Amino acid sequence: MKKIVIFAVALLFCGFVFGQKTQKVVKEELGDHNGSQVSLYTLTNKAGNVLKVTNYGARIVRIEVPDKNGVRDNVTTGGDKLESIVRGDAFGGASIGRFANRIANGKFSLDGVEYSLPINNRPNTLHGGRNGWYSKVWNSEIVKESKQPAVKFSYVSPDMEEGFPGKVTISVTYTWNDKNEIVIDYAATTDKKTVINVTNHAYFNLHGAGKGYIFDHILTLKASKYTPLKATKIPTGEIRPVKDTPFDFTTPHPMGYKIGETYNNVPFQGYDDNYVLDGKEKVCATVYDPESGRTMEVITDQPGMQFYSGMGGAQWRKAVDNGEKPTSTRSAFALETQHFPDSPNQVGFPSTVLNPGEKFKSKTIYRFSVQKK
Repeated sequence: MKKIVIFAVALLFCGFVFGQKTQKVVKEELGDHNGSQVSLYTLTNKAGNVLKVTNYGARIVRIEVPDKNGVRDNVTTGGDKLESIVRGDAFGGASIGRFANRIANGKFSLDGVEYSLPINNRPNTLHGGRNGWYSKVWNSEIVKESKQPAVKFSYVSPDMEEGFPGKVTISVTYTWNDKNEIVIDYAATTDKKTVINVTNHAYFNLHGAGKGYIFDHILTLKASKYTPLKATKIPTGEIRPVKDTPFDFTTPHPMGYKIGETYNNVPFQGYDDNYVLDGKEKVCATVYDPESGRTMEVITDQPGMQFYSGMGGAQWRKAVDNGEKPTSTRSAFALETQHFPDSPNQVGFPSTVLNPGEKFKSKTIYRFSVQKK
């Protein structure tokens, strides 16, 4: 009897220990928001690196990866408590839709019918409107058949939600694999002709979230062209080469290498611009932090990428030239894979129309690694 008891305890102990080590996804209930339950999912890969996602906005809230010394830190903005998630940055880490980026004057037409959208970024509609997908509590499930830790979020966007036609059924699946890749799979269908443009709006700092400015990060963007903007942040319709402009990252440069310099007769302030991806190479963008050794690569099947750096100015440039760190820092960047801004109103841009019977599918990968040199 004594041997049986010892054996049973040993089995229980082993099951607990090894169960903890092999646990891929842990679900935690955070509380109620407007009558829906907000959940947090912690995905851990074999190396022990962590991705945290939530069904509020189908968003990423934490990414823990090592630096060149093996020290893990969180490299994205967000929070893992209910209050910080629902009252934090509206877009940060979220799945953005029905239409990511801007639509001019909150209007577009399909088959001769004009649709009006809420203006939430005057004079335009931004990221799907005042109550876009980033503000919804999505359905969620752990993807049990996946060999890697994975969570699937789904949402049914009703016809005319925020002014967009068609009932759209959308799913976003996050997989956190042993290559330290966040694989984001999007799938959507509609019952009526509509437009769709979906992205993830995570903000990154490879030093560690909140740890200093990001203008020293080295960026390479495989995009030889971009879409110039009007003063209203809406594309002019032109697709222009980046050569001889501050927008040229076809070879590696610090994100702030042109900040504060004169461009078009004014000091260049920073980036919130759409790049036309060349599509010739698998990796579309690479960001390297020389201080931590962390590297992030972006892979996508989308035609564009919005690079957001925060804004800087002449004072920032003066501080850097003097070997100082600016007191007013820009502490996060975004690389949003998507179609071009205002595409429904721009005949020369790739179409964002989705028809009944068609399936929208897209994949984006954020891959993290370390350079020790």
